[in-house]
Amino acid sequence: MGELSVTLQEINTLSIITRLTLAILFGGVIGYERGRKRRPAGLRTHILVCIGAALVMITSQYMLEVKHYTTDPSRLGAQVISGIGFLGAGTILITVKQQVKGLTTAAGLWASACMGLALGIGFYEGAIIACVFIYICNTVLHRFDTYTMSRTKLIEVYVQVTTVNAISKVFETIRNNNMDISDVEISKTRNSEDTVGLFIMIKQQEKHDHEKILLLLGSLDDVLTVDEI
Repeated sequence: MGELSVTLQEINTLSIITRLTLAILFGGVIGYERGRKRRPAGLRTHILVCIGAALVMITSQYMLEVKHYTTDPSRLGAQVISGIGFLGAGTILITVKQQVKGLTTAAGLWASACMGLALGIGFYEGAIIACVFIYICNTVLHRFDTYTMSRTKLIEVYVQVTTVNAISKVFETIRNNNMDISDVEISKTRNSEDTVGLFIMIKQQEKHDHEKILLLLGSLDDVLTVDEI
């Protein structure tokens, strides 16, 4: 047990895999919890950020123990990490329906910058392993993220109705189908003076497929469009 502990403290393939795997697990726990509450930064975003942060620290240790640099090896890396935030911010958009888009892309850019630091110092093992993990997050975990989001009890929808009087019908339909309304925001749309947009946070008593809820609200006479956000 003691030898394993020493091995994991050193820079080797086993310790790299272990640290980045833990970054996936710990970042995934936080991201899954945030995703279930319908927050913009969910599972994959948190995992990517955690992987990148772990890789920076592994790279710093590599520079000290393997390359034997006498100066502070983290200064240049710190500037790159802080500077990549401006590039990542450019990929984040807020749509007309108040949907936040581009967070996973921004996190991927940040993690890619971390891989670049590792490659630049010759830390090939860490960069290769991190690249594989990031690729898995953006492909395989995307399906899992979509599945869990569609099964959560909380669902936020954007409902566009023709008149103000139709709002009460939407609320009544939600309550009559064993669901609660936890938050509502009403806004005028640009299409027409009479058309009203509703941002509704719905809490289900039992888990159901979100498509059924969208079809239920979309079947109302005075509803123009229904979208999950």
